[in-house]
Amino acid sequence: MLNITQNTVADQLRAHNLPSLNEVESRVSNKVLRRSLGIFFGILLVMMFVPWTQNIRSAGNMTTIHPDQRPQTIHSIIAGRIESWHVKEGDYVNKGDTIIRISEIKDDYFDPKLLERTQEQLTAKEMSVSSYMEKVKALDNQIDALVANGKLKLEQTKNKLKQAHLKVQSDSIKYEAAQTNYQIAQAQYDRMIEMEREGLKSLTDLEKRKLTLQKREAEIIEAENDLLTSKNELINAKVEINSIQAKFRDDISKAESDKYTAMSSMYDAEAVVTKLQNQFMNYTVRAGMYFITAPQDGYITKVIQAGIGETIKEGSAIVSIMPSRYDLAVQLYVKPLDLPLVKKGQHVRIQFDGWPAIVFSGWPNTSYGTYGGTVFAIDNFISDNGMYRVLVAPDTADHPWPDALRVGAGTRNFMLLQDVPIWYELWRQINGFPPDYYVDDMNLIGSDKSDSKEKK
Repeated sequence: MLNITQNTVADQLRAHNLPSLNEVESRVSNKVLRRSLGIFFGILLVMMFVPWTQNIRSAGNMTTIHPDQRPQTIHSIIAGRIESWHVKEGDYVNKGDTIIRISEIKDDYFDPKLLERTQEQLTAKEMSVSSYMEKVKALDNQIDALVANGKLKLEQTKNKLKQAHLKVQSDSIKYEAAQTNYQIAQAQYDRMIEMEREGLKSLTDLEKRKLTLQKREAEIIEAENDLLTSKNELINAKVEINSIQAKFRDDISKAESDKYTAMSSMYDAEAVVTKLQNQFMNYTVRAGMYFITAPQDGYITKVIQAGIGETIKEGSAIVSIMPSRYDLAVQLYVKPLDLPLVKKGQHVRIQFDGWPAIVFSGWPNTSYGTYGGTVFAIDNFISDNGMYRVLVAPDTADHPWPDALRVGAGTRNFMLLQDVPIWYELWRQINGFPPDYYVDDMNLIGSDKSDSKEKK
């Protein structure tokens, strides 16, 4: 039956008498099997040369492009006690809407008229500054008056000194004239004595000459006395000038000292005014912090601090809010081995959780239910999970992303690389090689040109 011998018995058998043997020998199943296997391996061989798009697969989640559009918590800047709530979880709030009202718990701010009393202190100190300014102005006027009066007084004394000089000169001339008259009278008296001895003149004439001589001697004494008096007046005038200069110098110095004292007090008062102004503004701003408001439009997602009467510290998180307007993006993580293959502007295919999709990772054009994106940011520092974060924005040339997407939703991502045959991709996967690292030739040419220009 196996036909493995040369001595066949097929001719001796009557197949028509054996229906089962006749049916088995009449089948062509072996030919169909060979043909099917040939067609299968042929198709498989052709498929090995079909282009396959290399890609980097990575899981990710939804985020936003701008940092101010991401979920955030609202904190209390000051410590306080919760008095009332104005929202609940799920509420939509506009920017500036009151979320919670708190009250003061520090005894430094318990005074209900704290702002009014601080304002009164500030006004009093401002008036003190004004008073010191007026005092400085008055002292300036006093100094100006002292300087002007001193100049006039000094000029008057200088004139008196000049008069004393002239008086000394006049008295000196008179004294010289008196001495000359005395010498003449003495000579005449001596001649009169000789003439009286000779009998030429009488005794009466001699006595007249003697009287004249005594008058001339008295005139000398009087002139000398006047000269000494004039010299004393000259010395007194000089002393008076020095005394006036010293007096006005002392008066001006005292006025300037009072002025600088007033200015110092004014500056101290201004410093206190500035401090009170700062304190008043701090109190004013703090009073506005009792009402915690929404920083932007959004939805209240979670209440962290609950209840009435509960105290909270500075910087404590109170509620979390999700902005109502945001531009979605995808953040994904790639291995350090694949990081050199990622560049800005690279195309990414994204499958969102909750959206049905038929994905052929190597044939992105034949996939269904995936959406396009482009890389717009790559971290330069590795993340805590040992991979690098990549941010992907929607591809404006592709279908828009679904409107129902929410921040935090999961994604599966395919970063598209080079087109290679399937047999090469299988060989690469079996050997554990990374995808091909390639750079556009035009970029290389441009970089060479730029390098050559820099070298020049």
